[in-house]
Amino acid sequence: MKAVLFHKHGGPEVLEYGDFPTPAPEAGQVLVRLKAAALNRLDEWVRNGWPGIKLEYPHIPGGDGAGVVEAVGAGVTRFQPGHRVVIDGTLSDDACEFCRRGLNNQCVKYGVLGEHGRGTYAEYIALPERNLLRVPEHVPFETAAAASLVFLTAWHSLITRGGLTRGESVLVVGAGGGVNTASIQIAKRLGCTVYVVGSDEHKLAQAQSLGAEVLIDRSKEDWGKKVFQLTDKRGVDVVVDNVGAATLMTSLRAVRRGGRVLTVGNTSGPKFEFDNRFMFGKHISFIGSTMGTHADFAAVMPLVFDGTFRVPIDSSFPLTEARAAHEKMGRGEFFGKIVLSI
Repeated sequence: MKAVLFHKHGGPEVLEYGDFPTPAPEAGQVLVRLKAAALNRLDEWVRNGWPGIKLEYPHIPGGDGAGVVEAVGAGVTRFQPGHRVVIDGTLSDDACEFCRRGLNNQCVKYGVLGEHGRGTYAEYIALPERNLLRVPEHVPFETAAAASLVFLTAWHSLITRGGLTRGESVLVVGAGGGVNTASIQIAKRLGCTVYVVGSDEHKLAQAQSLGAEVLIDRSKEDWGKKVFQLTDKRGVDVVVDNVGAATLMTSLRAVRRGGRVLTVGNTSGPKFEFDNRFMFGKHISFIGSTMGTHADFAAVMPLVFDGTFRVPIDSSFPLTEARAAHEKMGRGEFFGKIVLSI
């Protein structure tokens, strides 16, 4: 099969388009002929590498994907060749104490497709049937692939972990990323007042089209002070902050007493200092999570399929041009998702 792979860490230039053995489905697995994959910041981080990361080379990136079942292994009961499917990229052993409780994203052998195993920048992939969900005929493969990781992650963070309730106020720090565009829509569906901090008017306008009501341009004003003013010095109930080092202290100031700060990532860096007095003095809960459970996936994806949630797709590249797609992602010149057509 054809695939995009790399043999060493580095910039987009390390990505190569070439041949790789087509996998065969083992017992309990499904072989999917991929039609679309989608980019995530995780792909960039894995490609760049970090101290301690261990990959089997050559590595194939990609945690998002959708396609058609090509073949099934022994014992598979839910799928057959020809079924249209989307991938849940949360990897687990389905046997540990957490998996038995339905918390497969806390599995002792937890992993993410494209980080802990070869991913979706390829023509084929073999996965356990528990990692697949049927896709209706009317839903484009690109839409399904672009939605899977980000809507799963946002749903688990806001609903399952964050306990978001109807009518709360939610501040989303960053307008353009996939998890944030999903978070805006999930919060809006619950009747929440959605505040969004963005880097320019264009991204804020698109965030508004997804349901954001209060738009704050961080290039023009102090967004933490603005939230404080707009809420009559109360603060918002929930802050979605996946930026990390550059924004966390402002998020702690922007959230109300007894509020929650939710995080699933750290695009500005993983290490930072914060004034702990804000946390205990304001009774703030700082809640982290990664990906989501299979139950979360089964709950949120039908809302994508029926059109309740929109999946903004910024641009599409053929698999052969994955390097150019990574360069675009690295420049931050996108709103929503960048997809690969396979």
